[in-house]
Amino acid sequence: MKSLFFIFMLFLIATCLQCIQDHASQTSNSKSALPDSSGNIGKNSKLSYKITNAPEKTFGYDIYADNRILIHQQNVPSQPGNKGFLTKTEAEKVAWLVMGKLKKGEMPPTVSKEELKNLNVIK
Repeated sequence: MKSLFFIFMLFLIATCLQCIQDHASQTSNSKSALPDSSGNIGKNSKLSYKITNAPEKTFGYDIYADNRILIHQQNVPSQPGNKGFLTKTEAEKVAWLVMGKLKKGEMPPTVSKEELKNLNVIK
């Protein structure tokens, strides 16, 4: 009876170890849109954006990495208040700027007033 119990326990331990190994393998193979510990998005991540409607007939943008939302921006960054961009073109310019920063590994991809002025988003 003791040997049967011992065999059962070995089988149970082996099964648990296999499950842990399978889970670790799946986790390491999955592509994540979130930054890694160094703050970078995966090197092979595909970045894209979508212009969104924001309150008061303004616009914002969403940034996606591998079709997973990474940034949801409804207001003009580095500006007081919660107003969005006045035009879709303005939102698109800043979305491109942010994607460029993400590709360079800048995390978080902050946008300064000077950059908004250079893009003619603010005066």
